Amino acid sequence: MEQRDLELIAQYCDQDEELKALWEQHIAFEKYLEKMSSKPFLTPEENVELKSVKKQKLAGKTSILALIKKYKK
Repeated sequence: MEQRDLELIAQYCDQDEELKALWEQHIAFEKYLEKMSSKPFLTPEENVELKSVKKQKLAGKTSILALIKKYKK
């Protein structure tokens, strides 16, 4: 995300519960993906889970960007 987007998230996170929840989920997904990428080998089940988490993270990011769009105005 762009720096301006991150600033808006930090500014409005306390006021907007939906934004806060989506941001916390986004951070949790990032941590999970970092953990999984450090593994030398992934099982087929882990690969499926990894793809699912990436899709969820992308969907969440889309929702976050839609929410902060209203704050840009």
